[in-house]
Amino acid sequence: MSESRVFITGTGIISAVGNNADEVFQALKTETSGIGRISLLETVHCDDLPAGEIKLSNRQLREIAGLPSGIPCSRTGLLGLIAARQALRQAKIDDMDACRTGLISGTTAGGMDRSEVFYRSFMDDHRRGRLRDVVTHDCGESTERIADGLSVRDYVATISTACSSSANSILYGSRLLKSGILDRVIVGGTEALTLFTLNGFNSLLILDRNVCRPFDRDRNGLNLGEGAAFLVLESERIALTVPERILCEVTGYGNACDAYHQTASSPEGHGAWLSMKKALETAKLQPDDIDYINAHGTGTQNNDLSEGIAIERLFESGIPLCSSTKSYTGHTLGAAGATEAVICVLTLANQIVFPNLNFNNRMEELHFSPVTTCRRDMRLNHVMSNSFGFGGNNTTIILSGYSHEDLH
Repeated sequence: MSESRVFITGTGIISAVGNNADEVFQALKTETSGIGRISLLETVHCDDLPAGEIKLSNRQLREIAGLPSGIPCSRTGLLGLIAARQALRQAKIDDMDACRTGLISGTTAGGMDRSEVFYRSFMDDHRRGRLRDVVTHDCGESTERIADGLSVRDYVATISTACSSSANSILYGSRLLKSGILDRVIVGGTEALTLFTLNGFNSLLILDRNVCRPFDRDRNGLNLGEGAAFLVLESERIALTVPERILCEVTGYGNACDAYHQTASSPEGHGAWLSMKKALETAKLQPDDIDYINAHGTGTQNNDLSEGIAIERLFESGIPLCSSTKSYTGHTLGAAGATEAVICVLTLANQIVFPNLNFNNRMEELHFSPVTTCRRDMRLNHVMSNSFGFGGNNTTIILSGYSHEDLH
């Protein structure tokens, strides 16, 4: 087995706060949230359940993605194709056959947005409804559509581990590079708002009727979001051919499952603590090496307390700066890990920590509070990103800055 470092050479993102990385960065540093009234998804909850919705129709997304009208594609697939192409452009990649290249995409609802359209007609009249809307339903279809659009042929995989899906795509992609199976891999996730997810989370009574308040004493639930984010990972050998493209390095990753409950984290945060601990061990770092944590921070009673307890257990009195950026984008479920990884790349590139919006009062059970204002001109070397999913599937990624001197 060959071991090598894993570098990020490109990122792409489309979310409620911007249609590309530059727009997302501007929103983050001006503390502008994308959470608001639902206007595109046809739901009875459009006025009482705010969400991080991308204000572009499927027709507009198709035009941006450059996908011909005759090819069936879900909103999930369109968002993913747009973000993945952005990542390739930044990495200056135009020949997908130059080295062994793979695609790993995470999602939870897949193309359910299209099958919901089908069943809306079909249930009224069983002679109605377009069957081509149903073929986009499964999670793997959006991955195949992205792979076809990018001409990726060597390796294609879909990961669906709830809200840790795209974080696990980064973990898995890094391991494929380190093991020498691939030379380059496009990793990330994509998720569209659907009635299934909106009504499902609403039935769990964990959606806030107002903007979410991660880590706040009076938090009352999460806001759903939609979007896609992808990163180009390259082995050391490939990245060093043009080192100027390197943005940062994937130095650590860890995955742990506490299997406590179908939808809740363990009260003691066992899985969260273990995934962070494993990530530090993979990166060969100590807790005090971490300069910032992009927390999972959903704004629910259970998650924020469980994650906060795990952070305090691991970092003890030396807790780094911490914030949840879901107060900007909403919780993008399967795309959350990659969305926040791209935000962490922006954090390292610009040496700025983005704040936890809507925070007013520290949780009584915790001894730390999240960052509430933009922290600029920082000295950030290692940042941690947490993504925790239903079923207790917890994943932590560590990204690190680099200098050209370190590459030799």
